[in-house]
Amino acid sequence: MHALIIVDIQYDFLPNGSLAVPLGDEIIEQVNRIQQDYDLVVATQDWHPAGHKSFASAHAGRKPFEIIDLNGLEQVLWPDHCVQGSAGAELTDLLDTHRVEAIFRKGTNPEIDSYSGFFDNGKRKNTGLTGYLRDRDVTTVSVCGLAADYCVYFTAMDALEQGFDTYIVEEAIRPIDASGYRDKRATFLQRGGKLR
Repeated sequence: MHALIIVDIQYDFLPNGSLAVPLGDEIIEQVNRIQQDYDLVVATQDWHPAGHKSFASAHAGRKPFEIIDLNGLEQVLWPDHCVQGSAGAELTDLLDTHRVEAIFRKGTNPEIDSYSGFFDNGKRKNTGLTGYLRDRDVTTVSVCGLAADYCVYFTAMDALEQGFDTYIVEEAIRPIDASGYRDKRATFLQRGGKLR
């Protein structure tokens, strides 16, 4: 079984969103088109409680994109985004979700961020995605969505670590920072990841 993991195609990561990924809306048509090529389709959803410690607004005097230590982990401070129940946290209506069998929410613990669809950033808690895929006899996953240099990359790296044959669908991703993605892409390939 080959599963497609659609990562965080939410309003806050699209143009005019609070943490917009440049040209993030360009991938939606492609993501919709490729879903038919997979045996199983799942999605992830960033789902932060208000006041999440990854938000710059939760730290007096701090600005978005500064880096701090948060409970022993390096943390980029983000603008408030994907707050539970907000319009910005919703998957975009432009995304065809008819084939999406399950949505895995992440970033729900206010004390730790969660880029990957599999684990929080400290690997202290899993989302249940590994077990779900294994129960469905999935052996191969392809990852698409936003943002390529954060949530897509870390989801793909964790998929490799969990033993899945893993691809990044490059025509269906966009990064926050293109140069940062190039470095991470090289690491993904060195670890045995593949591109589609």
